[in-house]
Amino acid sequence: MSITEKNRLLDTLNNIQTDRPAVISPGGMMDAVVTDTLVKSGIEFPKVHADPALIEDLALAVHHSTGFENFGLPFCMTIEAEVLGSEINYGNSICVPKITMEPFKSVEEVNFLSVKNAVLEGRVPALASAIKSLAKNNRDIPVVATITGPISLAMSLVDPQSFLKELYRKPKAAHSVLDYASEFLEAYVHVLAENGATVIAIADPSATGEILGARLFREYALPQLNRVTEAARRAGLPVIIHICGNVNAIKPIFPELKAEAISLDSVVSLRQLKQEYPALKLMGNVSTYLLEFGQASKVSTATRNLVEEKIEIISPACGLSISTPLTNIQALTTAVKNPN
Repeated sequence: MSITEKNRLLDTLNNIQTDRPAVISPGGMMDAVVTDTLVKSGIEFPKVHADPALIEDLALAVHHSTGFENFGLPFCMTIEAEVLGSEINYGNSICVPKITMEPFKSVEEVNFLSVKNAVLEGRVPALASAIKSLAKNNRDIPVVATITGPISLAMSLVDPQSFLKELYRKPKAAHSVLDYASEFLEAYVHVLAENGATVIAIADPSATGEILGARLFREYALPQLNRVTEAARRAGLPVIIHICGNVNAIKPIFPELKAEAISLDSVVSLRQLKQEYPALKLMGNVSTYLLEFGQASKVSTATRNLVEEKIEIISPACGLSISTPLTNIQALTTAVKNPN
């Protein structure tokens, strides 16, 4: 019997040997929607973001056109911030939604909403409905639901420059804001799990070694990432955490992360990291610059190198540009499925 795409990913995350690596693009910050797919599907941004039927249709179109072995949702990383008060520009055909204004200037100003009520507001119901339908009608394909990590969500609520300074100057209030962000994410994960998500991916692009350094990462990011991971575990879902940038300062902390796998950017040598920390399960990390501007043959070579290095899950290193040629994405997925 051939293994299903869903079983391949779940087996990988559960330390069960599989026939080959899974190849996915998890959505959110690492969304795989490109212009070629939008044109072929006839679906337009920004209409899709609040319409469950269009979300489902676009997720299906991405899966079929790219060869990625999952549905990756949502198509942006602003859903949580919008619910908690951030101003959002919904983007257009060449730009995904972005935060245009954080609601607070300081961690001491944050208005803590009722998480129980907030988690069902905004675009959350539309996303949950799309996930439920995708999971019900495509039982062999995993739905990877990506959420914004606690540090990044907090920096979507509080002016980022102020927030970073206040990690030093006002640690008690900063911890309270992060607790609030994580409390919301715990409830959000529960909603996603209830509606059929298979895996939770946490994208926390502001929780990097370059931004926080080792001390602040350990104090602020590590416990909150593990808190949200444990919430997903209680809901029965494995977790992938994506960390951007150079990780030299924080990689000794990686074994303390409770997620099943860690996704990393193209600046990181996964081969070297695996040699240093053989127990880590790694995901990545085909350069998105190469995917956008390189030749398909070079994309294939880079991908095959990752397969040969026994990287467990192959994916783009970070968020794909919407102008990435579909042929290059197909070169990536084909190189995993047919490496010879």
